[in-house]
Amino acid sequence: MSNRRRPAWDNNYRSRYLHSPMWFARRDRWFIEERRRAGQVRCTLCLGVGTARTLELHHLDYRGVTQTPRGWAAHERHQDLTALHPRCHEYVHQLIDRDRALSGLVSRRTASAQAIGRLRARVGRYIETVDPE
Repeated sequence: MSNRRRPAWDNNYRSRYLHSPMWFARRDRWFIEERRRAGQVRCTLCLGVGTARTLELHHLDYRGVTQTPRGWAAHERHQDLTALHPRCHEYVHQLIDRDRALSGLVSRRTASAQAIGRLRARVGRYIETVDPE
């Protein structure tokens, strides 16, 4: 199993599920739960505060996503999703897509955590050079 993204035209999950009412309802519930849990929602990568309008959700595990004869079922656990700004989300996917170990040799959760950790280290170095205290 690969962690690489397939093109949307070749990926029923991306072309159908992420546009389904089931996903939007699950997404809304996640943001409500996260605000209750943490008080505010932050991007997992850059740690910037965001909202359901400014953040996307990244799947750390797809086991809760199933397709039934009547459509999609959205049973992702709260901890199987994480919030990212759209640009941060794209950076995570790009790193997973181009890194052989992340794309195929580890679980999606591990690949995502390692990609976010590497990118966060880069962001930290950038912030230190731009705004040294």
